[in-house]
Amino acid sequence: MLSLGHIDYLNCVPFFHYLSELGFSGRIVDGVPSELNRLLAEGEIDVSPSSSFEYARNWKDYILLPGQSISSAGPVMSVLLFAPGSLEDLEGCEIALTRESATSVNLLKILLAEFVGLRQVRYRVPEEPVESLIAADRPALLIGDRALREAGRDDLPFRIFDLGELWYRFTGLPFVFALWILRREAATSKHAEVQTLLDQLGMSRQRAFAALPALAAQAPERSWMGEERLIAYWRCMSYDLDKEHLAGLRLFFDLAYRHGLVEQDVPLDFFA
Repeated sequence: MLSLGHIDYLNCVPFFHYLSELGFSGRIVDGVPSELNRLLAEGEIDVSPSSSFEYARNWKDYILLPGQSISSAGPVMSVLLFAPGSLEDLEGCEIALTRESATSVNLLKILLAEFVGLRQVRYRVPEEPVESLIAADRPALLIGDRALREAGRDDLPFRIFDLGELWYRFTGLPFVFALWILRREAATSKHAEVQTLLDQLGMSRQRAFAALPALAAQAPERSWMGEERLIAYWRCMSYDLDKEHLAGLRLFFDLAYRHGLVEQDVPLDFFA
């Protein structure tokens, strides 16, 4: 039986909403990106939409499902830096980080060092909720549904920097936040199941984007966001992994290597 990681974020709904209807019968394990990264690295799950940085960190254990990602070519809306001033004003500051992400944290470090030229920024994962630090006028990074919630507040005095938008502005390329990562041994031992999953993911996406208003209406637990904003969010995402996405991914990996965030160049190896 194939074990599949599931990130319980809104951006994963197009992949997962119709999976059971399309015949997926494996085991689904819920978790935030950092938890699924750990489970994938430890072999507790076979495949997952996981941080692109996790692939860079442990690529020898993994291969990638082709054509599938969670990306943006411009604003992503849910990977946000909250700051009291400009990006340049962050020199010498400490930025609070979420525990939930690997890719977004390292993307922030690269953006500030490579493209803004900051050299004296400190980073810390706080014990208290990141939202409480934002309320106290401290710069902080949030991702996923928590970022969407915080950005939707009417009383927020901070400036909000969308990391997907910053990457696209500086590079002209999409940014790949998550890849569908498969453990190498599962590619061999569960090859047919993986191929079926790949087909189901494509069909689920197709069905979702053919009727986004109906999909949004079936998400009552997301009523805090509103259907129109939810549809706009899905439409701003990119779920492909084409030539432009791969160019952006390779640049991210190259810059991670240049800035000492990974130990070596990262090859891209795909499930066939």
